[in-house]
Amino acid sequence: MATVLAIETSCDETAVAIVKNRHILSSVVSSQIAIHQQYGGVVPEVASRQHVEIVNQAIDQCLTESGLDWSEIDGIAGTCTPGLVGALLVGLTAAKTLSIVHDKPFIGVHHLEGHIYASYLSDPDLEPPFLCLLVSGGHTSLIYVKDCGRYEVLGQTRDDAAGEAFDKVARLLKLGYPGGPIIDRLAAEGDPKAFALPEGQISRPEGGFHPYDSSFSGLKTAVLRLTQRLEATGEPLPIADLAASFQATVVRALTKRAIACARDYGLNTIAVGGGVAANRGLREQLQAAAAPYNIKVMFPPMKFCTDNAAMIGCAASEHLDRGHISDLAIAAQSRLPLSEVMSLYRV
Repeated sequence: MATVLAIETSCDETAVAIVKNRHILSSVVSSQIAIHQQYGGVVPEVASRQHVEIVNQAIDQCLTESGLDWSEIDGIAGTCTPGLVGALLVGLTAAKTLSIVHDKPFIGVHHLEGHIYASYLSDPDLEPPFLCLLVSGGHTSLIYVKDCGRYEVLGQTRDDAAGEAFDKVARLLKLGYPGGPIIDRLAAEGDPKAFALPEGQISRPEGGFHPYDSSFSGLKTAVLRLTQRLEATGEPLPIADLAASFQATVVRALTKRAIACARDYGLNTIAVGGGVAANRGLREQLQAAAAPYNIKVMFPPMKFCTDNAAMIGCAASEHLDRGHISDLAIAAQSRLPLSEVMSLYRV
């Protein structure tokens, strides 16, 4: 497979990696979490400016750590969608410039396809078809992975993404940002059965509920109202129990839908991607629920759950091997359906 240098700047991580044969030769990730914590969330303009300051040194560091020179790089990749447009533009412009200067083909990559390819980094022998449960701050989807560039979204959230719900509930409980790791840590100390919370279901026009779609907005509101009732008593909030009950509800909803979807479509592998893939409760419950059905569950290493360029490079390497090259005129897009990935390439 091709050796690709990839740049990822879709949100608040400036990342550069070099990938070959689904193996990482070097990977650099500079997180902006400490900067955005004071605002309680990501500020797009601040994120873009930080990318501008860091991207060049990240490229230099990545190339140095790989031990390669530009003659050994086959292509340059950059995340072009979805994400914060200003942030995307920084990495995309850097990637296009390197492509022109070093006369290398350019490969634009869909960020969600990158998260799917994070599983290939942990198991280079993984091959489609399989089900991907993609759970992050902006996305919660069940994706039927048929081949490189061929995806069918079978289920998705209708409102808040799972990671977004973690951040919002953490804010309600005054725990800080980002909420996922904090709630995960506190949940280990609390009682997941302390409070009954609504799982959230999507009604179908013909009756019943959608088996794979999810909803977390109502759960967030239920935690708000529960917190208000508890605060009215004048007693300290049972933060650990609230965190554990909330996390258990999210994990139950995700696990139930993922197992049902995999069984219904005859898929014996579930690959999990996105920041919420780092959640210990999800890792434990999904694997336990899948075992009786002989369904293999794969989680990327913790460092590849959140945004990184190695997953982008892994996807780009396979596209390049198949002759999929992007035009330099390709634009940064805040949204693009995963089913339209192949529109990014000249085939």
